[in-house]
Amino acid sequence: MTYEKQKCWSILLRLYHWSFALSIVFLVATGIYINFPWSNTLQLGTGSFPVAWVRYVHFVAGYVFTAAVLARIFLYIFGNAQERITDCLPISGRNIRNLIKTLLQYSYISDEHDERLGHNVLAGCTYIITIIAAVFQLVSGFFMLFPEAHIWQSWGVTLFGNQQEARFIHHLLMWWFLIFAVIHIYLVIWNDVNGPEGLVSSIFTGDKFKHKKA
Repeated sequence: MTYEKQKCWSILLRLYHWSFALSIVFLVATGIYINFPWSNTLQLGTGSFPVAWVRYVHFVAGYVFTAAVLARIFLYIFGNAQERITDCLPISGRNIRNLIKTLLQYSYISDEHDERLGHNVLAGCTYIITIIAAVFQLVSGFFMLFPEAHIWQSWGVTLFGNQQEARFIHHLLMWWFLIFAVIHIYLVIWNDVNGPEGLVSSIFTGDKFKHKKA
């Protein structure tokens, strides 16, 4: 069986992916510390302020996270055929069939592999939910960071009620990203082993492999 290399992911999609992934690592690590710092604000006998530095890293990672989310939303609208939101949703016969085949394959009910250049629809829908969660995450984060800003005094209070509610939602959503990351890594490796597309390498090179028709 012969395969041909086809361009799948743009450079912006790949930059979004790694910026999003790395920012989540730093945000979770620093967020856990901020929630329960195990050292004093000022370390005795030093000029070091560990909580302040951790908060600074958290804020920088938060801005990277925000830029990544905005880039993905842009690609949902203006990206290539594989990156647009219409390719991720079960709104066409082709996408509905892919969703059913993917569910059967993941459930080990069927061995049939639906060859597709972009995301399978199940993954695409999960990514959309993750981006929606990311929007709420960054909005709650900015509400806590700039509570005195006029926009947050109106919209922030409308969405979250108060700072404590926003903090609770912010912390709760963190667990979505942790669970998502574990499942995502497992399924990416599973698909790379069981499929011919070269899924893992594609997020570095932007290229996938498809069966070459005679």
